[in-house]
Amino acid sequence: MQLRQMKSHFAILTFMFALCACAHTSKLYQPMVVRIAEISIDSTYLNQYTSILKENAAASVRLEPGVIAIYPMFQKEKPWEIRILEIYASKQAYEAHLQTPHFKNYKTSTLHMVKSLRLVDMEAIDRATMRQIFRKIGR
Repeated sequence: MQLRQMKSHFAILTFMFALCACAHTSKLYQPMVVRIAEISIDSTYLNQYTSILKENAAASVRLEPGVIAIYPMFQKEKPWEIRILEIYASKQAYEAHLQTPHFKNYKTSTLHMVKSLRLVDMEAIDRATMRQIFRKIGR
């Protein structure tokens, strides 16, 4: 893995852990659902796919209180290799997301474009330390 990709992955994971840290310290703590979706797209459909993905991600964050982040990105040297950082406030928020019209539209309209999909469930290693990131982001 190239140094640039390693730095990118580290930044994403650091951001994810920070979000987990803040949620974990809440008195109303519910385990968050955090995952990275690894998606390989047929390059023929790349522009169409990314357009639909951007629309779904924006709608999910804007319309769903339980969606903390849906952050799509791609590998610079392989733009058809998509990664999505997904963070939901709870399992119930994740399950509700799956039932929304915008998610169902995304899923059905892009199904033929996806060559492979792998969902990787994640967990923070050090929640307490990661709160510092939010202090920096808020400045």
